[in-house]
Amino acid sequence: MKAIDIIRDEHRALAAVLKAMEFTVAGIGDGRFPADFHLLAMLVDYIVRVPEEGHHPKEDDVLFPLVRRFCPEVEPILDELDLQHRNGRAHLLDLAMALIHYQAVGPAGFAPFAEVVARYLAFNWAHIELEETKLLPLLRERLDAEARASVDAAFAANADPWRGIDGEFTELFSAIVAATPAPMGLGPGRRRP
Repeated sequence: MKAIDIIRDEHRALAAVLKAMEFTVAGIGDGRFPADFHLLAMLVDYIVRVPEEGHHPKEDDVLFPLVRRFCPEVEPILDELDLQHRNGRAHLLDLAMALIHYQAVGPAGFAPFAEVVARYLAFNWAHIELEETKLLPLLRERLDAEARASVDAAFAANADPWRGIDGEFTELFSAIVAATPAPMGLGPGRRRP
C-alpha cells in the first residue's frame, strides 16, 4: 500500500523535527547552545502545519473510518488514536504558549518550556509507536483492494512531507536543518567559551 509508505515517510519527517527539538532544547539546557527562538518557532510551526493540518486530518477523515468499517475489532486502538489526535491540539497549544513565555521572560522561562517539550515529545513518540506497531500492520492484512485504493488516493494527494504541496515545506525544513546545531543539523555546534 502506498498509503503505508506515505504514513511512514510522514512519521520519519516528523521524527526528524522532534529529534531536532529534543537535541536543541537539551543543548540549551546544558549550556552548549544559546536560546534560538527563531529555530524553536520553526520547529513548532512545522509540527503544527505538517502533522496537525495535513497528516492527522487524513487519518481522521479517511483512514480511521475505513479501518473501522473493515476491522471493527480494532475499535479500541482507533478510539485511542482519535483521543490522541484531540489531545495533541492541547499539547501543541501548551508548547506554543510555553515558547512564548520563555521568549518573553528569558532564562527563567526555560525550565517550564523544557518540561512542556519533554511531555510533548513523550506524547508524540507514544502516538507514532501505536500507529506503527498496531495500526499499520492491520492495513496490509485486513483492507480489501477497494479500501486500499481509497486510502492510497487520499494519502497520495498529501504530497511529500519533506516538501509539502508545491514545495511549501522545503524552505521551512531546510531552514530547520540549517539552524539546528551540529551535529544534528548544519548550524553552529558548541558554543565557544
